[in-house]
Amino acid sequence: MSRYKKDFPIFQNTKFYSKDLVYLDNSATTQKPQVVINEFSQFYENSNANIYRGVYRLSEEATSLYEKSRKDVADFIGAKENEIVFTKNTTESINLIVLSFARSILKKGDLVLLSIVEHHSNIVPWLILQKEIGFKIKYIDIDDTSFEFSNIDLLLSENPKIVSITHVSNVTGIENNIKEIANKAHRNGAIIIVDGAQSIPHKKIDVVDLDCDFFVFSAHKMLGPTGVGVLFGKQKFLDEMQPIFGGGEMILSVEQNNCSFKSTPYKFEAGTINFADTIVFSKSLEYISNIGISKIEKYIKDLSLYTYKRLQEVDGIKIYGLENTSGIYSFSIKKIHPHDIASFLDEDNIAIRAGHHCAQVLMERFEVYALCRVSIYIYNDKSDIDKLVDSLSKISRLF
Repeated sequence: MSRYKKDFPIFQNTKFYSKDLVYLDNSATTQKPQVVINEFSQFYENSNANIYRGVYRLSEEATSLYEKSRKDVADFIGAKENEIVFTKNTTESINLIVLSFARSILKKGDLVLLSIVEHHSNIVPWLILQKEIGFKIKYIDIDDTSFEFSNIDLLLSENPKIVSITHVSNVTGIENNIKEIANKAHRNGAIIIVDGAQSIPHKKIDVVDLDCDFFVFSAHKMLGPTGVGVLFGKQKFLDEMQPIFGGGEMILSVEQNNCSFKSTPYKFEAGTINFADTIVFSKSLEYISNIGISKIEKYIKDLSLYTYKRLQEVDGIKIYGLENTSGIYSFSIKKIHPHDIASFLDEDNIAIRAGHHCAQVLMERFEVYALCRVSIYIYNDKSDIDKLVDSLSKISRLF
């Protein structure tokens, strides 16, 4: 058993499962360790008050804890504190960039590059803005053999204004070389935005080294609470951006016919935001840091390679991707609907994802409507993968 599983109470919960749960849907959300769960009670029992708005000690303590989380996030990715904006999730972070930054610099006829592997969160906001402005969108394709970007150099030569891509595909698990792509994008005068939701849980991220202009991710995919997203942006860009949400706390002054805003990052955090969960997120980062992100990266790499090897033993399986170190594999089994596979697995207490994975553009590229997906994290181990393969083999023999 993974040495970390004991820290996660859901694996001792027998409400839905008669025996041990094998949870393999970590790309969707991760489970929470007891220390993170405890932090909710700790905050609400001892420190709960609205942040910034009070001069009394309880509010000052809550504000201090909230700003500590901002510093912890900044330190975790090698950024400055005022380059960290808290949002609800990765999706909101991308939408904020699109509606504030991209809207201000794009004009009719400009080019935005996305990729064929993007999550809907990094496609739909661009499609909405495209209807308003009339810029062009082109998609970076993948090679049918390597599943890596194939025509990116050709498209970059067309001088795009913005390149917005994922770091790790939530379908294939393939990692893109962001540092190299950022270098090429900048040489061609483009801004680069990176969806890091699937990479940051188990890979060391240094935004300065990557030289990305924006990097976005969610707390709930890295042992943290739901409802907390992070937008990193280089300060020069954040300072230029205008807020798209107005209300309390983000303002300096309001008159009948005019208003002025606070500086970055506060001008983007309007109203009473999800400060309690944001404070709890700091405990998730502490848990990860105590293990060591390099140790997590090696653990996921080793288990990922084992997973790929074992999956290939299942009769009739087709894996949509190659061996990777991200722990994400999507697959189909001949003649069996992905939803049926997931339902059969659930009877064996194995939880996986089945569907289009919010990546219908990639599904169309693969000429499928849905796939099964397994995704691993630190509380998984080889025995989980063995149970998965045994169950898949049993299912494949039924048809």
